[in-house]
Amino acid sequence: MKSEDFEKIISSAIDSEVESYTFYKSVADKAKDKSLKTIFLDLAEDEKSHREYLQRVLTRGPKEMHFKAAPDYKVTDALDEPELSVDMKPLDGLLLAIKKELQAAQMYSRLARVSADAEQKMVFEQLANMEKGHKARLEDIYTNMAYPEAW
Repeated sequence: MKSEDFEKIISSAIDSEVESYTFYKSVADKAKDKSLKTIFLDLAEDEKSHREYLQRVLTRGPKEMHFKAAPDYKVTDALDEPELSVDMKPLDGLLLAIKKELQAAQMYSRLARVSADAEQKMVFEQLANMEKGHKARLEDIYTNMAYPEAW
């Protein structure tokens, strides 16, 4: 893979993280529910950390990317994406965030499947794994909130 191709891929991923940060921050700013506000502020900070990580990867190169594939329990995959509103409940806010992470993981997985270059394919697979890890973390929080009787 050419260096400029790698830079374009990672730069695009950085842009996605910035977009997610902006989305989560804006929802947090508008949320009336304090729990939801806290959740989205935490998610915004996570996206900021992801951007910083990807910026380091950009300087080091593709061999530095190592994300374990997270298990996907598909806890929320069958649920409809809630509509964004200032009055949304914390569980709906989490579900919305989970759906956004799922969409990002699916996008990177599709790009990996159509990549002819093995190194480029690996970069997209690693980015998909990163997003799947985010989804798994959020689904864990969702499950603990939605089904407290399981604990």
